[in-house]
Amino acid sequence: MDDARVAVTPPQPEALPDRVPGSDAARPAAVPTRRGPGHHARRVGRGMRRTHNWVQLIKFSVVGATGYVINLAVYSALVTGADLHYRTAAVLAFCVAVTNNFLWNRHWTFKARNGHAGFQAARFLVVSLVALAFNLAVLELLVSGLTVGKIPAQAVAVLAATPLNFVGNKLWSFRRH
Repeated sequence: MDDARVAVTPPQPEALPDRVPGSDAARPAAVPTRRGPGHHARRVGRGMRRTHNWVQLIKFSVVGATGYVINLAVYSALVTGADLHYRTAAVLAFCVAVTNNFLWNRHWTFKARNGHAGFQAARFLVVSLVALAFNLAVLELLVSGLTVGKIPAQAVAVLAATPLNFVGNKLWSFRRH
């Protein structure tokens, strides 16, 4: 038989096992997989079944309530006692309340003392501003669009923005690595 006619097949790469040898861990995929909305829905569903997340949400709400009281107290003191313009007083009161909320959420709600406080504070502020924008949009819709009273509308708007604020801070500002 002539050696020139023998078909030579190139060497095939060795197949990798499904598991890492010596452990129960699955071998990481070489190419990241795309995850659709069903994946995220299942993840949210699993998260909602964990008691720990509900406890954090309750703590987050308690901190938010204290921040709300602090905001109103500082605002009232600045408007009546210091005779500041109401917009200036609102911004200063927001700054005091956000600082209070950040400190309590960092140390009590999420126990995120290991992260860099400066990065966490910046992220917390971004999430708070996004939640504030959402709050203002809901407030505007309720007051102008549905003619709900201003105070009840604000109460509903704050409640509507709370889950967004919580999820943003849990998953981004104070996420665990």
